[in-house]
Amino acid sequence: MGFGPHIERHEMTPGELNITTETLDEMLIVRPTGEVDLGCATLLQENLATALAGTTNKLIIDLVGVPYMDSSGVATLVEAMQVARRNNINLLLCNMQDRVRSIFEIARLDTVFVIVDDIDAARGV
Repeated sequence: MGFGPHIERHEMTPGELNITTETLDEMLIVRPTGEVDLGCATLLQENLATALAGTTNKLIIDLVGVPYMDSSGVATLVEAMQVARRNNINLLLCNMQDRVRSIFEIARLDTVFVIVDDIDAARGV
């Protein structure tokens, strides 16, 4: 992996969730872009399952491109966290927009997930 980042793109139709995956150093970064709701939570779930199967160290979910997430999206992230913990994979969330962060705070999930400001902060965790 010493030749720089590897990025996979999954093209979606407009209005749907777009997910990119990038390998950076020893970290796998998943970047969903769009609203995460019941209609696309399965797509996110599938991509996170693939990402978790493909890493043994650290998985970062970069939420910079997610302006809204409903309970199905939150449940998908909780499931991914549970799988990561069972497999001793460090799962972190970063770049949360205020609207999404407030959902995590209301549900007190900010005390369960490791949430950092950005990718640089995730490197040190």
